[in-house]
Amino acid sequence: MEFRNGSEEACLKARTAATQTGSAPTSTGASPRRPALMTMILRNAARAAVFGVFVGFALPIARAAEPAPPFKPAISDEAATAVSQMGKTLLARDLSITARTIRVYLDESGQPLHIFHKMKIVVRRPNQIAIESTGDDGNHKLFYDGKSASVFFPDRKEYAVIAASGDIPSALNEVVDKIDVDFPLNGFFSNSPDEALLSDAIAAWQVGTANIDGVECRHLFFHQKSGIDLELWVEKNNAATPHRLIVTYRLLPGQPRFIAEFTSWNTQAHPSKSEFAFRPPADAKKIKLPPAVAPGTKGSN
Repeated sequence: MEFRNGSEEACLKARTAATQTGSAPTSTGASPRRPALMTMILRNAARAAVFGVFVGFALPIARAAEPAPPFKPAISDEAATAVSQMGKTLLARDLSITARTIRVYLDESGQPLHIFHKMKIVVRRPNQIAIESTGDDGNHKLFYDGKSASVFFPDRKEYAVIAASGDIPSALNEVVDKIDVDFPLNGFFSNSPDEALLSDAIAAWQVGTANIDGVECRHLFFHQKSGIDLELWVEKNNAATPHRLIVTYRLLPGQPRFIAEFTSWNTQAHPSKSEFAFRPPADAKKIKLPPAVAPGTKGSN
């Protein structure tokens, strides 16, 4: 499931690289714009590390003349049922969600830092979303109305706008690539949230149950082949509404984590069109983004 969204690995990798060179993290809730080439290198490095570890592990025990038998993920019935129920709930046309999140990663001295945020998310499927994020390292607001995506940084009174079309995950990926604003909850708003979560799973099972704010929840664990472990708490009923999520990036230095506690879910919300439209304040400055590089185009040295 795209909780890492590609961007999460890249951002964490960038922070790790920054600590190794002695520069402090400078995230504003949305990471500052890095050169496009560096972003690509960091993202590809993270993906290559994940791929290399698992391929390197498999090669010594598999003979070239004997193809490996088809792999069947070990998904328990409890986990499969809960995720399927959750997927149906998340496909509601309109959603309103609030959450508290924590990002945990190592600073330049190797000590874990905990960065807190509060998030408000309003969704109208298939192609509208508004996100307000307020945190220790800055604030930002994201708007997508089906035609363009805008990100506003109120602390700096700056904003960026890009053309974007398609469903919500597609638009968020465009924002990641062009503005460097990552959104690790992307997978909840895919067209098949249950398939997105299970497609990468090597194993999934129910750990047990837990009471969260007076609600009995299933505690589920997902071990993924991409090098990520997920713990997910969903209500123990037919809705299986998510209450808590922990993502651990096992292959990155210090095993950084992303933690989300959902404080409310409203599947009966009725947002207006104005909630997804961005109108920049009169004193805000538009950020000039670098031009997109066409695939296969070689840049100058």
